[in-house]
Amino acid sequence: MVKVTLKGGVVKEYDDSITAMEIAKSLGMGLYKAACLCKIDGEYSDLRTEITKDCELQILTFDDDEEAKKAFRHTASHVMAQAVKRLFPDAKLAIGPAIDNGFYYDFDIDKPFTPDDLAKIESEMKKIVKEALPLEKFELEPDEAIKMMEEKGEIYKIELIKEHSSKGEKISFFKQGDFVELCAGPHIPDTGRIKAFKLTSCTGAYWRGNSDNQMLQRIYATAFTKKDEMEAYLESVEEAKKRDHNKLGRELELFTTSDLIGQGLPILLPKGTKIIQILQRFVEDEEAKRGWQLTKTPFMAKSDLYKLSGHWGHYKENMFVLGDEEKDDEVFALRPMTCPFQYQAYLNRPRSYRDLPLRYDETSTLFRNEASGEMHGLIRVRQFTISEGHLMCRPDQLEDEFRGCLELAIYMLKTIGLYDDVSYRFSQWDPDDREKYIGTAEQWNEAQDAMKRILDHLEIPYKVGVGEAAFYGPKLDIQIKNVFGKEDTLITIQIDQMLAEKFGMEYTDSDGLKKNPYIIHRTSIGCYERTLALLIEKYAGAFPVWLAPVQVKILPIADRHHDYAYEVLHKLESAGIRAEIDARSEKIGYKIREAQLEKVPYMLIMGDKDIEGGFVSVRKRGEGDIGAMGVDEFTKLVVEQNESKVIF
Repeated sequence: MVKVTLKGGVVKEYDDSITAMEIAKSLGMGLYKAACLCKIDGEYSDLRTEITKDCELQILTFDDDEEAKKAFRHTASHVMAQAVKRLFPDAKLAIGPAIDNGFYYDFDIDKPFTPDDLAKIESEMKKIVKEALPLEKFELEPDEAIKMMEEKGEIYKIELIKEHSSKGEKISFFKQGDFVELCAGPHIPDTGRIKAFKLTSCTGAYWRGNSDNQMLQRIYATAFTKKDEMEAYLESVEEAKKRDHNKLGRELELFTTSDLIGQGLPILLPKGTKIIQILQRFVEDEEAKRGWQLTKTPFMAKSDLYKLSGHWGHYKENMFVLGDEEKDDEVFALRPMTCPFQYQAYLNRPRSYRDLPLRYDETSTLFRNEASGEMHGLIRVRQFTISEGHLMCRPDQLEDEFRGCLELAIYMLKTIGLYDDVSYRFSQWDPDDREKYIGTAEQWNEAQDAMKRILDHLEIPYKVGVGEAAFYGPKLDIQIKNVFGKEDTLITIQIDQMLAEKFGMEYTDSDGLKKNPYIIHRTSIGCYERTLALLIEKYAGAFPVWLAPVQVKILPIADRHHDYAYEVLHKLESAGIRAEIDARSEKIGYKIREAQLEKVPYMLIMGDKDIEGGFVSVRKRGEGDIGAMGVDEFTKLVVEQNESKVIF
């Protein structure tokens, strides 16, 4: 007898073992057809799993659970792989995971897939769906698994099997028809449930993201249980493309790139530079109000500094090294972060407990050797500028200072309009991967316990990210997604109790003893380039007035109106308003359309009547003509919006 407790406390009894799929069918065909996955005593599992003992069971549909969505889409990736192997038998299979809103699969093939190829693959996938092939799991010993993959010529699968075989576990596979895939699962019961899918793009991707490895062809796709949901999603993707900063930022002449300069090294054009300048001045002024002292440190240092901090041993592959360690007496590297430089400012003289907290900030240009496949527009680059700060404090000051750093970050995000889009991640170390980190388990537990107490006390709604910590301490990552749903870290606040000791940073406490301060590493607005990218996407290039690189476009109707236009320009500029004149001999309708395309917040149109009355005719972005105003009245309006940093 097997007792199964369902959602709501309903208990079902069965004389013999039974699968979750059979239970779902007994509960109704609607649930059976919609079911993707199940939970048995809280553990995710395939619906085909045999239930042999009393348990709690949840039947999960696509709409119920993110893991159910992943299982559905991961199964769709198997269907894609099977279709590719039917059409291109020589293609080698790499990996095909589910991702946010879809899935992808990497293939090693002689030439890139064409749009016609994608259409054929999609058509073949429809055939496989019609076949409603069941997905059946089986396991092999590692040597048997390798032999099977050798017979199929699947070199990438062999590499993965060899890695897993070191754990002494059997290797699991899933079979659908004559197609066999290395996979741990879980999966939906059969291919027939994947009713709505679309291949969206194809791009190159290095095996395992390493540019030293083979370039593969990655096909991106999405899948849903309902066609209308997929179509709505695809429409949102098209809208996202319109907001893509990599496209829109170039069209608005905010930034560009050059192959001669290199990948991940964007050139900020005057308008983009102006926005960054506005943000930097805002950040530095606000930080100064909150007790932060500005420093300026070198862009490079000897390897000795990075060896002491631990970056040389734990981060060197991500650094730009200048020189050859085997040949040169001194080897330098461009800085990937500012912390070890600002520590030298702390060490400039002896410190007392009365000096703490000590807050150093810097508008820092940093350099990181990102993999070529990871770089995208302004989101991930090799040279960037960041609002970086380091705060040295006593243990009894730690929570208040951490709160202050978080409040500063939240204030910044609310002011620029990004706060509603963020989430929090408590990034911890991975005790099973000790080589990634410095310090002892006791030090890590102490630092993480301290951060957990602070986050819980501040009621921060965080997720835990094991293995996401910096090599020297845990951190709170403020995460944000771009228009395509890719999540990146915008702001970090880290607790560090290890580097102060390594650098000999001490203070004399009230009891006369020498002690190491806690260090809080923090950014207040994050990387300016990434922030600009997110602002372009957030506002679709129509920036709030206080951030707009050009706030006012002055449009004289005819040449005889130019003198008055320049008088108005000088008044606006004297008030700190960023304005331009379109003095071209073009029709006024053409000038208005051009200004609209540039997404300028205000247009001032000037004709004979405006000059006679000493007025300007005002057009507001998104509203059109709002009537005539005096120049002083209009100037006051824009100045107030600058000062209040209003968002519209």
